[in-house]
Amino acid sequence: MLPLEGIRVLDLTRLLPGPYCSLLLADYGADVIKVEDPNIGDYARWYEPRVNDDQSAMFISLNRNKRSITLDLKDEKDKDVFISLMKTADVLIESFRPGVMDRLGLGYEELKVHNPKLIYCAITGYGQSGPYAKEAGHDLNFLSYSGMLHLQGTPNEKPLIPSVQIGDIGGGALMAAVGILLAIIEAKKSNKGQFVDISMLDGALSWMHTILPNYWTTGEMPKRGELTLNGGKACYEIYRTKDGRFLSVGALEYKFWKNFCRVIGKEELIQQLNEPLEQQCIMKQEIQTAIQQKTLTEWLELFDGIDACVSPVLTPEELADHPQIKHRHMIENITHPEIGVMKQIGNPIKLSNSTVTTRVHAPGLGEHTKEILKELGF
Repeated sequence: MLPLEGIRVLDLTRLLPGPYCSLLLADYGADVIKVEDPNIGDYARWYEPRVNDDQSAMFISLNRNKRSITLDLKDEKDKDVFISLMKTADVLIESFRPGVMDRLGLGYEELKVHNPKLIYCAITGYGQSGPYAKEAGHDLNFLSYSGMLHLQGTPNEKPLIPSVQIGDIGGGALMAAVGILLAIIEAKKSNKGQFVDISMLDGALSWMHTILPNYWTTGEMPKRGELTLNGGKACYEIYRTKDGRFLSVGALEYKFWKNFCRVIGKEELIQQLNEPLEQQCIMKQEIQTAIQQKTLTEWLELFDGIDACVSPVLTPEELADHPQIKHRHMIENITHPEIGVMKQIGNPIKLSNSTVTTRVHAPGLGEHTKEILKELGF
């Protein structure tokens, strides 16, 4: 039995943060029902590349183990259906700007009258309160306001845009999943639901524990590419190999640094681990000169069995064949009834008493409408 079996989740969200949150819940047994607009549904359905008439590759990846019902929440008849469905739910997740659900007559205060045990989770850019609460925004905006984006990249260059959506997933989806699970536990004690207010800006800012406390203590402004963990030290850097590949080095501790320096033939650097920034730049140049003398494969062979925190920078095409990723089932082949064999990202949460599988493939738009209406007695 999966731990969330018996928990019903209504997911009104679109794109990435909400669907990723509900995916984590669905994988572990929650009955997640996507409530989608009849005309377009989840916008992620129409992203490229598309794999069939109403599903993109991204949509299929994010929406396994879920069902889909189409309802026009501006239509009174469909609204009545939604209320009936909501009465059977434990959790509702939405990601509209604050006030949208209230204007539809479906805000938390209205819904809890019908279902006092409902856990209502709203994922927004800036939360339900404050001067920016109703502002539009995307991942890049949340990272900008959090101070995180300012520190991405190299000195004297503009900040770099991360290739994955840190604010959406780390600040939104994961925080929402934790908040929902906390509310589920609390509801078992109080027999009442509650409102879970998730701000992606709040979530992104909360990731700054290794930076902001240091700044508040010393008053020294953190700089792009000059901190220990963002490129300021030679022991924590990425180096180019002879064949144009990259080797990442995370030899922060002396024991790892010592081993690293010995393997690359730069033992004279062992005692310089904590030199000032200017000397670190010189050390980087020396290390780069050494690293570029050999290919990535040659370096990996030399570091095999050596405790030095050295890794290859893998490309997406290499992930599925990497032994650690394969062992952890983080990329798996599934057989889709229309598409055939395709790869999917696995669930990163491993429980000893439960095994995650793809029980249901990502739904077509409104695929389960009749089924769900029948369950409700319509």
